[in-house]
Amino acid sequence: MWLQAQETTPDEISAPVETQTGGIVTILQLQGAIGPATADFIVRGVETAEENGSALMVIEMDTPGGLDTAMREIIQAILGSSVPVATYVWPQGARAASAGTYILYASHIAAMAPATNLGAATPVSIGGTAPTTPEEPSTGDEETSDDTPDDGGTEVVESETNSEDRTTIPPPSTASERKAINDAVAYIRSLAERRNRNADWAEEAVRAAESLSAQNALEMNVIDLIASNRTDLLQQLDGWKVEINGNEIILSTTELTPVMFEPDWRTQLLEVISNPTVAYLLMLIGIYGLIFEGYNPGAIVPGVVGAISLLLALFAFQVLPVNYAGLALIILGIILMASEFLVPSFGALGMGGIAAFVFGSVILIDSDIPGYGVSIPLIFSIALTGALILLGVIWFAMRSRGRPIVAGVEELLRTTAEALEDFTSQGQVWIHGERWNARSRVPVTKGQVLRITKVKGLTLHVEPNTNLS
Repeated sequence: MWLQAQETTPDEISAPVETQTGGIVTILQLQGAIGPATADFIVRGVETAEENGSALMVIEMDTPGGLDTAMREIIQAILGSSVPVATYVWPQGARAASAGTYILYASHIAAMAPATNLGAATPVSIGGTAPTTPEEPSTGDEETSDDTPDDGGTEVVESETNSEDRTTIPPPSTASERKAINDAVAYIRSLAERRNRNADWAEEAVRAAESLSAQNALEMNVIDLIASNRTDLLQQLDGWKVEINGNEIILSTTELTPVMFEPDWRTQLLEVISNPTVAYLLMLIGIYGLIFEGYNPGAIVPGVVGAISLLLALFAFQVLPVNYAGLALIILGIILMASEFLVPSFGALGMGGIAAFVFGSVILIDSDIPGYGVSIPLIFSIALTGALILLGVIWFAMRSRGRPIVAGVEELLRTTAEALEDFTSQGQVWIHGERWNARSRVPVTKGQVLRITKVKGLTLHVEPNTNLS
């Protein structure tokens, strides 16, 4: 590997050679799923390394993969960097799976710590799982579609350690799946050829979701070196040759000062709101806030909080792989549940709303990437809470039907008044701590208990209460 990395062609011999001495090495840590916040962090890290004159930039990576758009943004920044980029799978036990494999291939220097692995780069959007090996190998005589490449796109490329055991992988079933696989293969092969690494295994990692340990990756020219820690990495890179913009640079890393590039508030905020679970909760807060403001105009706080939360959620959904059918189902479900409080449907609207809410929440994030999905327990917890509130409202409504009316004209007709004076046809009575005008067809004496027979405007029609025992 070392000798191969140092080889030069006649054209390269004539290229100017620049030796990097002294300076700093910018260190970035990429951990967890790769998303919009990660891409923004790495891109600004590359820009910072160029601005401060770093001799080298090291990306310490441990990732299960991530979004395709974010991965490509990171790779474009690395390919366009005027500072050598070394991607280092670290610490021990870390991995560079899926999108991490592409980033490793794109870097000027690819390094791994012992007990790490890379690979499994099959796009999950075509099915979510790696293809399985059929019981009987293909004979190569099967009829193929016009969209299938000439090589069939079904065989796993033989590796240096696997030449005797060739495996046939079932082809993708649809044209869109074949296009996704072939696009991913072409992309990672181009990166491998750009860095003079094993392009055949790179294709195998995409088509068959193959993985390698650090030692096997080094033996198969997938990576450049294995380093036990950051100090070991910098020691091994001393004297290493890399090509930047057509110029060959010899690294001098023994005297470099490590400088950590930490995420700032912008990256941290973007990371929080682009988390699918947080974006999901922001959307719910936004919708419910606006609904509460509509029920209570002038409350202000629910409307302000709801509007801000909804706008943040919409921004997050813009950069996340959102299924808009799921988003529409969630909104429909919330509207139906809110309508249950206004329209007497005996729970039909509410139950339908809960069902739409659960189905929409489950399919909201259109990705099987680890770390990029809404928590199922959270979905059912919110749905269960909504169902309990709905059942509570129905129970109180049914219970109130058997209770006496306590307000309005109907309540007045069920109560009695006390005469405040003697009168023959019209006078005043006392009821519920209030003085009312009253009319009676018979004479009334002061203090007499009267029964209300009719309410006409602000006048009560009364008569003596004959039901007193």
